[in-house]
Amino acid sequence: RSSNLLDEALGLDQVIEPWPLRGRVVAIEDQVETSGSFVLHHLLKRSLSPNSSNVTIFIAFSQPFSHYDRILRKLGCNLVSQRDNSRFFFFDMLKLQCPDGDEGITPEGGLIALYGKIHKTISALPEISWKNVSIIIDDLSLMEVAANGSSDYVLDFLHYCRTLTSEF
Repeated sequence: RSSNLLDEALGLDQVIEPWPLRGRVVAIEDQVETSGSFVLHHLLKRSLSPNSSNVTIFIAFSQPFSHYDRILRKLGCNLVSQRDNSRFFFFDMLKLQCPDGDEGITPEGGLIALYGKIHKTISALPEISWKNVSIIIDDLSLMEVAANGSSDYVLDFLHYCRTLTSEF
């Protein structure tokens, strides 16, 4: 397996099957000088590589599916075929309907409903795939905006997703 400096920095150069980042939470922080999106695209491509059995759930707050599809095609990964093969699930949060006013996220909508959809998606997968699920969120700051500024809701959501992937 060929390696590059980005793979080495992320610990992806190690031969750990099925996925070197299994069981880990990875946070990518933008800098004023550069965006972290190239790391996000790289991780997405690696998680969907042909020799991987990963299933990726991608939660998009900042860009639509077409954006990621174009970028990943340039990197040699077809998101449409991955989606058709049930290895890639895309949740477009740009269309998220947040409650108005000071209601915050209610149990009927928002992040709780998103978590329910993720849980349902993972539950519907073949049992053999449960061990290889990655959840990728493109922009936590926009998730906080969707939660009406509540970092507690975002942290709870992340905790539940971490617990969910550990549970399966």
